Amino acid sequence: MERERAIALFARANVVRVAAVDEVGAPLLKTVHGVVVDGALAFHGAPAGEKAAAIGRPCVVAAEEVVAPIPSWFVDEERACPATTYYLSAQAHGTLERVDEPEAKARVLAALMAKLQPEGRHVPVDADHPLYRKAVQGILIVRVALDRVDGKAKLGQNRAPDELRRIVELLWARGAAGDARAIESIREANPRVEPPAFLRAPDGARLSCAMEERDLDALTPQLAAQYWNEGVPWRTIARAHSSSTAWVGARDERGCAFASARAMADGKRAWIYDVVVAPAWRGRGLGRAVVRLLLDHPSVRGARETLLATRDAQPFYRAFGFVDRARLPPKSYSSTEMVRLSI
Repeated sequence: MERERAIALFARANVVRVAAVDEVGAPLLKTVHGVVVDGALAFHGAPAGEKAAAIGRPCVVAAEEVVAPIPSWFVDEERACPATTYYLSAQAHGTLERVDEPEAKARVLAALMAKLQPEGRHVPVDADHPLYRKAVQGILIVRVALDRVDGKAKLGQNRAPDELRRIVELLWARGAAGDARAIESIREANPRVEPPAFLRAPDGARLSCAMEERDLDALTPQLAAQYWNEGVPWRTIARAHSSSTAWVGARDERGCAFASARAMADGKRAWIYDVVVAPAWRGRGLGRAVVRLLLDHPSVRGARETLLATRDAQPFYRAFGFVDRARLPPKSYSSTEMVRLSI
C-alpha cells in the first residue's frame, strides 16, 4: 500500500497499537487514541506509567481496518483453505519521543478532539487558555515520527479476474454491513477487472454502490438545485446523505461524481430520496442505472414497501413498478397503532 494511504489509515483509525519494551526489556503493547500531527503519530497519556517509561525506546505502531470476511465458498465449493479476510494495515517503525513544547502538545490535543468530537461544542484547545493551560502542562504527549512507514492492502490482488468478479457478486448478494463499501475497495485495488452485471453503466460512467462524503462537493450543484431541497441547509443535506442506509451513484473517468441516489430502510420499508443526475449526463440511461442499483441494494431489495415522493417524474418511476399511492386502497389502522405527522 502506498505511503500516503498508510498514513491516511493511521489518521482515521479509531485506535492504534504501540509495541515497545519496558525498562526490563519485557514486551509492552498499548492501545491508544492516535492522531497524525506535524508528520508524526501522536497520542496522550499519564505523565507516569508504562508509556512514559518507554520513551526513548524503539517501537512499532500499527493500525488495521477490516474490509470484509471472505468465506471459502466464495472461491471454492469444497475446500476450506480459501477462507480469508480482506483488510488494510499500516505500520511505522521509530522511537517514542516526548513532546514538551506547549503549543505542539495543544495541537495534538486539538487534533484528537477534532477526530473524536467533530461536532465541536467545546472551547478550542489552546496552550495559553485558562481552561487548558494546566492540563496541557501536566499531560504526557508522545510522538513517533512517520519516517519509516509501510502498509498492506489485502484486497484480492492475487485472484484471477473471474474469481474477483464472483467475489464482488457474492458480496453484493450477501449484503452484510460493510459489503457495499468492500466492493468499492476491491474494485479500486483491481481496476482492470470488468464490473459485474449489476455495476455496468453507460460509456464513460462508473457506477458506485457506496458513495462517500468526498463526493458531496461535486454533487452540490445538482442537490442544491432540486425543488425538494429548497430552504434546506446544506449541512442537513450532507448529513442526510452520510447517514443513509444506502447511497449509490456514478462517477466519470476522472472520479468526479455526477449522479446520486440514496435510501433509508429498516428491512420492512424503504424510502428513496435525492435522485439526481447532472444535466450533461441526462438522456443516456444513467438515471435508470442508478435507480436500478439503488433498488437492488441489500438494504432496499428486501423491503416489503418502497416509497418515494415526486411531483413531476411519475412516468420514470412507473417503469420500475411504482404506482400512485392514491390509487391503492387506504390502509386500515388498528386501535393500537399510532401515527405522528410532522409539519
